[in-house]
Amino acid sequence: MKGFQFSDFIPPEQKEGNKFDQLLNIFQQLLLLTSGDVEQAMSWMSQLDRQYGLTDDKYGIGNFFDELKEKGYLTESNEQGKIVMTPKSEQTIRRSALEEIFGKLERSKSGGNHQTPYTGTGDELSSDMRTYQFGDSLEQISMTESIRNAQINSGVDDFTLMERDLEVTQKEQKTQTSTVLMIDISHSMILYGEDRITPAKKVALALVELIKIKYPKDTLDIVVFGNDAWQIQAKELPYLEVGPYHTNTVAGLELAMDLLRRRKNKNKQIFMITDGKPTCLKEGIKYYKNSFGLDRKVVSKTLTLAAQARRLEIPVTTFMIASDPYLKQFVQEFTKVNNGRAYYSGLQGLGNMMFEDFQRNRRKNIK
Repeated sequence: MKGFQFSDFIPPEQKEGNKFDQLLNIFQQLLLLTSGDVEQAMSWMSQLDRQYGLTDDKYGIGNFFDELKEKGYLTESNEQGKIVMTPKSEQTIRRSALEEIFGKLERSKSGGNHQTPYTGTGDELSSDMRTYQFGDSLEQISMTESIRNAQINSGVDDFTLMERDLEVTQKEQKTQTSTVLMIDISHSMILYGEDRITPAKKVALALVELIKIKYPKDTLDIVVFGNDAWQIQAKELPYLEVGPYHTNTVAGLELAMDLLRRRKNKNKQIFMITDGKPTCLKEGIKYYKNSFGLDRKVVSKTLTLAAQARRLEIPVTTFMIASDPYLKQFVQEFTKVNNGRAYYSGLQGLGNMMFEDFQRNRRKNIK
């Protein structure tokens, strides 16, 4: 808890607001830090209360805990009889992460707002206007703008609606994009006194909520990789923990590409959050491991996968939470082979960079 500043976790509009809302925001941050351990998070809440005076004589941590249960954020209705988060709590954490990292976004009425050279699921009207052209459909004509133009051109007394007066609403192609988010859960993600897994989880939660709200026809698959790689569901993210693993980037890329092969839409991409070099391969039932520098065998296989992803037209964007020169050199080589992008990020800027890249891929042709 060293260096914890609870005021950093309270949005400005809530600092003078409801006590429960203030405490809920801090509690959600602690749930991510404790990988969903409610009892540990509540224990830390009590410590913070003693240190920072979060509550007063009228409203204490016990009141807050009771209200969490009353409002459906926590439940004991499970086989173990243990206090756990509810789906409502998990959704609130995702929404909080989205607002913190990406800002408040209004729900999109469209299914997938992505500019692309490939055919999508249909067309949708945009807010952009232009003059009528032969072949435009009648439903595209904006009657309000067209009548206003006719009044200006011919006057109210001699009102005549001509072709020159017609304005139409432009159409935009609706497409879908499939994204796989890879998260490194090797032991190095918590080494050297720096928690790197919690910001990674928060970014993943925000990206999940962003797609649910603004691009509901998109797909997002989440892959974690250590000695092996496996897929997890969005609801598992708050509980994700680092293990005593090496870094099998090859296994993560293989699984990510396999998932994307099953997606029918053309636009596909991989985001990879990692802080370390690849150090592990699986050969049959055995693991080949070498954490001493960059192993030629491991690097060669990883670059082979990068080239394969490029042939499949799957760009890989790497978010490297490290500053070692030799690791940067490896990522640069990986990025060149894949023709993707790489960012060398501190933990604070991770979310903003991922959001910008995610949006950029909707303003360019992914091919």
